[in-house]
Amino acid sequence: MSRPFQKVDYAATLKQTITIEDCLPPEHLARFVVDAVGMLDLAGFYERYQVKGAPPIAPEVLLAILLYGYATGVFSSRKLEQGTYESIPFRYVAGGLHPDHDTLANFRKSFLNEIKDVFVQVLELAHTQGILRMGNISLDGSKIHADASKSKAVSYKRMRELQERLEKEVDELLRLGEDGPSEGQSKPADLNVAAELRYRRDRLANLAEAKRVLDERAKERDEKEKAAYDEKVHEREEKVRKTGRRPGGRDPKPPTPGPRDKDQYNFTDPESRIMKNSSDGGFDQSYNAQAAVDQATLLIVGNHLSNHPSDTAEALPTIDAIPTQLGLPKAVAMDCGYFTQNNLDGLASRAIDPYIATGRDAHRQDWKASATLAGPASQPPDDATPRVTMAHKLKSQAGQAIYGLRKSTVEPVIGIIKEVLGFIQFSLRGIVAAAGEWTLVCIAFNLKRLHVCARQLKILSGGHRKSCH
Repeated sequence: MSRPFQKVDYAATLKQTITIEDCLPPEHLARFVVDAVGMLDLAGFYERYQVKGAPPIAPEVLLAILLYGYATGVFSSRKLEQGTYESIPFRYVAGGLHPDHDTLANFRKSFLNEIKDVFVQVLELAHTQGILRMGNISLDGSKIHADASKSKAVSYKRMRELQERLEKEVDELLRLGEDGPSEGQSKPADLNVAAELRYRRDRLANLAEAKRVLDERAKERDEKEKAAYDEKVHEREEKVRKTGRRPGGRDPKPPTPGPRDKDQYNFTDPESRIMKNSSDGGFDQSYNAQAAVDQATLLIVGNHLSNHPSDTAEALPTIDAIPTQLGLPKAVAMDCGYFTQNNLDGLASRAIDPYIATGRDAHRQDWKASATLAGPASQPPDDATPRVTMAHKLKSQAGQAIYGLRKSTVEPVIGIIKEVLGFIQFSLRGIVAAAGEWTLVCIAFNLKRLHVCARQLKILSGGHRKSCH
């Protein structure tokens, strides 16, 4: 006796009638995104549209499609268009419309300034709903690939070699055009001297621009490396003055000024930079994306993008990007890559209490040093350096509480963006456009996070505010 199985009639299944309401529960993210966008002031978007022409798709529809797409890991404009046909949540967000990929791509690229205002409005919405109260924040950055081909990059050394070769070829073509082929040579019948000259002169002009950019970057790097060198020398001199002994280790090596042979320029996205990838140690064309995260809610309250490989100078611009409507944070936790005197002074002028790691603890630390930093009652010496003072501060009860949350706040947020949502490469080129797209990513994450917070607050407190984790 054979066991009976449930069979499917696919022809009848194709004729089934269902509604989108049947498929999307009331607390679905797609509904939340549509409702949130409906609460925003999009006057700035509408002002950009001309009066004449066929009726365009309303900006709130296109914005909602982008936000829901980025919140669910769909970044391609072609896949967003496909979703409005094949995905029930996307069909709901699009309201039954099907904007093509060009419309979505142009909207994303054309309304970058307005998208920045949406970031502020979403945070204000969280504030008015009682979810967000500015307190302590954690700040960190991550390298995200630029939309740039590594095969379209040229090193400073290779650039000089190409310039020499092209200049030589231009001279040869000029002589060939003026004097004709030399004795024993024949001019190719299909050789267009003017076209060949134009091609090489265009390449020389592009290489000259690339060389100019690399020279400017080298000057910027020289200034930063000189400042870091002077700070290290000053710290060692202070140790000698206090202890009377030469500190261990090698003396800091002064930086070598000027461009380096391995400095690279990318012709696909010239404003991106070669940066070390922390995940595999390789080097890629990237941008440095920064995020300031509220420790209580995990909402991104400030974002910033640069093409600087180091995080050293990115803390203050990221904090300054926090909307003034929210106020300034009370304290900020950051890793050792942000520990500079300039950052300490800048945070002090903004009345923000810094908790910045001073470096890795030694595995076999001297017992006297361990005892000095042992308890909350420990106080640094009166003549302690800023680094020693910060080390004592981090060992305090407040320091352990605030800095201890860094790894469980900003690092998971960046991890979710890159590993869960899958945002590992920008779709737009140029630092201004990439910064706008990073803001779009942060808005989408915040909406996803607000969706979770709103559900938790409703379930846990019947609408009364509690901490959202």
